[in-house]
Amino acid sequence: MERDQAATSPETDVDSTDVRSREPAFNLPPGLTGILSFLIAVHVLRTYVLPAEIDQELILNFAFLPVRYTLPLGEQGLVWLWTPVTYSFLHGSWEHLIFNVFWMVAFGAPVVRRIGMARLALFWCLSAAAAVGLHIIFHWGEMAVVIGASGVVSGLMGAAARFVFSPSGRISRQFAHLNRRLSFAETLTNRSVLVFTGIWFLTNLLVGFGFLSIGGAGSVAWEAHIGGFLFGFLLFAFFDPRR
Repeated sequence: MERDQAATSPETDVDSTDVRSREPAFNLPPGLTGILSFLIAVHVLRTYVLPAEIDQELILNFAFLPVRYTLPLGEQGLVWLWTPVTYSFLHGSWEHLIFNVFWMVAFGAPVVRRIGMARLALFWCLSAAAAVGLHIIFHWGEMAVVIGASGVVSGLMGAAARFVFSPSGRISRQFAHLNRRLSFAETLTNRSVLVFTGIWFLTNLLVGFGFLSIGGAGSVAWEAHIGGFLFGFLLFAFFDPRR
């Protein structure tokens, strides 16, 4: 993991030409590489190794099902307790997984560099739960299975929006984690943040109304995307070590 290589304080926005010229084109924090490897390994195991019956059992015990919470929790063991997190490690197709990996590389890297793996583990669990928390409000009691890291990816996008854009709107890819966190007032008046957030919400609304399909999935839990994004955007300060 790369630490402060530029002479920069937490209150400095790093976007100089000299710094950008030294940024590698592709450099991921080891922790994020480990997460992506785990997601890929899980999908390889499910796709090429496990028999269909065992895979179905795995989905039943680790995917998120809204209907589960309409049943007496005492009759289900503890499955209801972990599925709001474990669903985020499963994917419906290679397209679904690759889509999430792509955006996790783009927005997860600066967040991981900024908050570290311990905070990221907590962020992952809570953003995953927040994502399906909003989803279940709109789909209470439904049998539809929810899987995929899209809610967490959306949370990482929301968190990154608080600091990757400097007040000038410029981004330093490798050193964006050194920027100071924008206040809500600054965020809501930063043109780059507003454009990014507006396009993100528009895309999800188009998905929700059936005008757009993303990630190779026929049905997208777009409410979960919004729940994750709002969690990251509104609550990132509680995970941010740079005060």
